[in-house]
Amino acid sequence: MDAEEEYPGERLGLPETGQGSLASWRSRIAALIFDWAVSMAIAVVFFGRGVLTESDWRSWMILAVFFVQTGTGTMLFGSSVGQLLAKIAVVRLDREPLGPLRAYGRALLVCLVLPPLVIGADRRGLHDLAAGTAVINRR
Repeated sequence: MDAEEEYPGERLGLPETGQGSLASWRSRIAALIFDWAVSMAIAVVFFGRGVLTESDWRSWMILAVFFVQTGTGTMLFGSSVGQLLAKIAVVRLDREPLGPLRAYGRALLVCLVLPPLVIGADRRGLHDLAAGTAVINRR
């Protein structure tokens, strides 16, 4: 590594490794897959198997549950269920509490799919840039 090269998160004041460093793609994707699976299970319990097969309003219930589950978890615990299991957290860069507007706004942008796919140098998608957040390791 060149002396002038930065590691991801250095410009944000985050450590290179360990607790507080940027979460890996592997843990972020694992958390996302688990969150989606949990949301599917909850949607089936509350709205029936039609959420998996129908094309009416029920087809949107998995996404709605995902939005509520990730937004609420992030607001209350700094992590969704999947992120807790992956030992990662969503934090504001100014270290203030996330609050409902940022947590649900970020969750909404994740539900739109495209914002998380547009990634910057510090592993932050448009949803993290808009919310002023980063996903870090808890361990």
